[in-house]
Amino acid sequence: SDLRQMLATQSVENIQFLPFLTTDVNNLSWLGYGCLKQDWTLIIVNTTGAALQTLYILAYLYYSPAKCPVLLRSLLLLAVLATGYGYFTLLIADTGTRLARLGLFCSVFTISMYLSPLADLAKIIQSRSTRCLSFPLTVTTFLASTSWTLYGLQLHDPYITIPNVPGIVTSVLRFWLFWRYPPGQDKPY
Repeated sequence: SDLRQMLATQSVENIQFLPFLTTDVNNLSWLGYGCLKQDWTLIIVNTTGAALQTLYILAYLYYSPAKCPVLLRSLLLLAVLATGYGYFTLLIADTGTRLARLGLFCSVFTISMYLSPLADLAKIIQSRSTRCLSFPLTVTTFLASTSWTLYGLQLHDPYITIPNVPGIVTSVLRFWLFWRYPPGQDKPY
């Protein structure tokens, strides 16, 4: 929906850049984990996700009036990824240790992404409004985190299972917030 809004308005007004960037880092990290584990499901899904997030970043950059901050953040992302790649490939020789550390990194990063929408929890309860939450994103997060949890359980992979459980919990909490504080007439869902 953000990409559609950017294309329709030819503007990035009211669209945050950070979620595109962090999701791209998350996809690229899980892509590395999938490549190391030789798991084609992880590889295909996260290649697609990273490509889409990169497309969103490029569209945001194109429509953004302030290109310098967007470029700097994107370059910082590339530097972090290059540093991470160097750490995981050059400094950790043992594949098992590399897989465990990369899995732990991906897990922590995924958990932080799932918990980030709750930063507005006090504001939502105080204002009794869910305007700052996206219902379609909540539904998507619930379905994705449930799917990944089931996939991780099937593989007996705690690095996939554990970080997706908070996605289910936070989605259920956001569903409850939407029920408790229904969106107003001014914001269609």
